Amino acid sequence: MRNSNKALLIDLDGTLYHGKHRIDGADLWIQELKSLHIPYLFVTNNSSRTPEDVAAHLVEMGIPATQEDVYTSALAAAQYVKEHYPQGVRAAVIGEYGLETALRDIGVQITEDQPEIVVQGIDRSFDYVKLTQAVQWIREGAAYILTNPDLLLPSDTGIMPGAGTLSAAIQAATQREPIVMGKPSNIIMNYALARLDCEPQNAIVVGDNPLTDLRAGQAAGCDTILVLTGLATEANKDQLLAQAGVQPSMVCKDLYEAAAVTSGRKSQ
Repeated sequence: MRNSNKALLIDLDGTLYHGKHRIDGADLWIQELKSLHIPYLFVTNNSSRTPEDVAAHLVEMGIPATQEDVYTSALAAAQYVKEHYPQGVRAAVIGEYGLETALRDIGVQITEDQPEIVVQGIDRSFDYVKLTQAVQWIREGAAYILTNPDLLLPSDTGIMPGAGTLSAAIQAATQREPIVMGKPSNIIMNYALARLDCEPQNAIVVGDNPLTDLRAGQAAGCDTILVLTGLATEANKDQLLAQAGVQPSMVCKDLYEAAAVTSGRKSQ
């Protein structure tokens, strides 16, 4: 990484917080970025919340945030639909409030009657009826868009199945692969970079998950920082990096070190 003033695309869960608990140093880091006028965007695969909800969650933990600071996989899905399908396209949604809101806001007609697209994200009310409907719609010709491929998600009560696990059942029954919006896809990264009006070589992706965050950064042509604050730890980072097939531009043991690097207080 050649300079300290690059824009930052920052992961959330596992990077800035665990569930409802702020990771040590997250608040100070974001405050410093703001004071130094270093551009950044929170980029999350979570499609269940609106940007307003995500920002409110961050503020509750003492991390400065507004909805303009947040880019979700639901927003990426909505932007993709807007660019590739006609106004008023009929879509079935297997997901939660954040995804439905993002799609409605761009004029998508939410329906369960012969949809032209099935858009799927995390859905904690997913059941056999929804699985059956999705399979039928897709086999009948509906396009299939997936917000993110995460198989597992951390929660306050332990690990829970993610959107990718639900998608695995749909893919097994339809023999159709979805168009993936979220990390490690470069679709969400390209949209986030455009939001910041930033070229890939002038951005750094920061996250705790080599399989999603670092692979997405690499696919988009950005530098990457792996923080050992969540999924990746000192003990397992080499194994995770080997599984992901990536090497970060830098590894930071905590957010204090990440803050020193991104502000230029520590050589890169």
